[in-house]
Parts: sequence; structure tokens; C-alpha cells
Amino acid sequence: MTATAFPSDYASSRARFREAAKRLGWILRAHRVDGTGPAGEELTIDAANSPTPGADHVLIVSSGLHGVEAPFGAAVQLAVMDQWAEKGGLPAGVRAVFLHGLNPYGCAWGRRVDAANVDPNRNFLLPGQEYRGSPDTYKHFDGLLNPPRPPARWDPFVLHAWLEVARHGLPALKQALVGGQYEYPKGLFFGGHGPSTTHLALRERFREWAGPADRAVHLDFHSGLGRWGSYKLLLDSPVPAAHRKQMDEWFGPGTHEEDNPNGVAYLPRGGFGPWCVAQGVATDYLYMVAEFGTYSNVPMLAGMRAENRAHHWGRPGEPVVERARARMRELFCPASAEWRARVLAQGVELVRRAATGLARDG
Repeated sequence: MTATAFPSDYASSRARFREAAKRLGWILRAHRVDGTGPAGEELTIDAANSPTPGADHVLIVSSGLHGVEAPFGAAVQLAVMDQWAEKGGLPAGVRAVFLHGLNPYGCAWGRRVDAANVDPNRNFLLPGQEYRGSPDTYKHFDGLLNPPRPPARWDPFVLHAWLEVARHGLPALKQALVGGQYEYPKGLFFGGHGPSTTHLALRERFREWAGPADRAVHLDFHSGLGRWGSYKLLLDSPVPAAHRKQMDEWFGPGTHEEDNPNGVAYLPRGGFGPWCVAQGVATDYLYMVAEFGTYSNVPMLAGMRAENRAHHWGRPGEPVVERARARMRELFCPASAEWRARVLAQGVELVRRAATGLARDG
């Protein structure tokens, strides 16, 4: 496994994913969404299912919910499928469902969000929850986070951000800012005014692709939060003690984290995980965000802010706009060969342990 395993763009990632699934003899399905990529390519969410008759345990591996993070998640999927093609495939009794490009617009255009600036991981509200409101402090920070003008070559945001951290504390700011907001459509962490393109597509197809099963373990690959080149398995809703014990046995103590004000985990509104669990595709469903660290919190927020400003207020081709977009890609998928080799090996090992654990506990 090498850094070259990381796809260079959405079109090549999708093509490689489909080719890898075909080599394994898996069943391929695609759901087209509106819009096109930079070269006019169609945008699809792709699902690959292993044809495993009678398997009542399912391993779900998804990538690209936050589009700019997709190259890493796709690289893990491709490496796992290549290994299974060479070494005999899945353990007996386990069925695999690989979901590629959950936010195809973001994957193609290098944004975390979709074409409507909606963060898909703040959009999966459950029945009875409303697409309205924002954390009490978000209004206070709107001017700092979302200034209505293009990014500047020199910007004192990082200094201001550290002052706010000193004033309010990082844990309080983290939950307030990244928990999801529904009032500022051009702002960061916007959850939408209704179901997003990704939400609607998965509402239509997720049960068909993923179920039915007695047990499901779902690894949703993300990058950005946490220590460089390391990971945490984040739980974005409470889980029973049996699941925590299972995770300790499969992945090792200390590898998973529930809502932790001083750690990596946080609780967003409209998160993908609780929605997946609520679909009823399996009687026992364990969803985990496999979050791999890159850069520290304040530079990450600064980069997201600059890219968002460039998208809404900049002109394509301007040097400051292109720098913001390139910085966004680096923040969520570093070019470092050492980082890529480390996270790819760890990601593949996570999938292997999950598949082995499902087979063993069956």
C-alpha cells in the first residue's frame, strides 16, 4: 500500500471503485444525483455488495460524506477490495456493503458540503426534528466565521480565534460551532432547510443496499480531527455496554470515544450515524466514525473559513481563491507520503478487524 493508492479526483476514484468491485464479482448499483463534476462527469453515489448468500452479518464501509475527505476513505476501500481479490475475500458468514462518494458534488468539487452548501453530516434529522435554529453562540461568531467577502492574502482570523478560545474555552466553542446550524445558508456547518440530495438518495436506497441483516457494523471514514496520522472511532450517539465491550475486543481499549469535550468526539445535530441506526436494516447496528487526524483545530477552522469565503464571494481563477481551495484539500488529505502510508495501513486494518470480529462473533 502506497500513497499512489489515493485517487487524484472524483472521476478516477469512481472508475477505480467500480473496477475493483467488478474484479471481486460484487453487485454494483449507482444512484445519480443532479449536477455534474468539473469535467462535466455525472455524479453518483455508488454501492458495491458482496454476493454472500445466507450471510446475516453485514459490514458497511462508507466514504465521502464530507466530499473533500473522500480520497482517503476511497483509498481504504480500494486497498481492502484489492486485498480481498488477491487473498480470497471476506470471512465466511459476512456480507460487505461499500458505499462510495456519499456526497458526490463535494467529492468532485473539493468541498465538504453539497451544491446547496449543506453539510450532509448535519442534515440527517430524524422524524420530529426541525431544520431550524442554531447554537446560542453561533450568531455571535457569524461575522468572524462567515465574512461576506473574498479571502484576503493576510487575515488575522487565527489570532482572533485563539483569543476566543482563551475567552470561552475550546470545548464550549467546539460544540457550539460544529454542532450544526440551520439559519445561515452561506455559513459553515449549515445543516439545510430540508433533506439534502444525499439524504434523499439514501432515504430511497439505503435499506435496499444495506439490509436486511441480524447484525451490522458500519465504518464511516473521515479525516481532519485528531492527532496527525492517528485515529479514533467516534460514537455520535449513546451505545449499549455490549457494543463498547465489542469495540474494546475488536479494535483495542482506548480506540473509541463518545462525546468528549476535551477530545475528538462531539455531538452534531443531524448526524449520519443515528439516522443509519434508525433505518432498521439490522436488529443490532453499530455505527462508528473512523476519524483520522491531520492538522490542529484552529488552522482547520481557518482553512474551512477561507474556502467557504472563496466559494461564495471569490472569482474562480483568482490566486487567493485557488490557494484557499488547495489548502482545503491539503488540510483534509495531506500530501505527505508518511501520513498517507500510516492512515491507509490503519484504515485497512480497521476493516479487517471488523470483518474478522463479525465472523468470529457469529
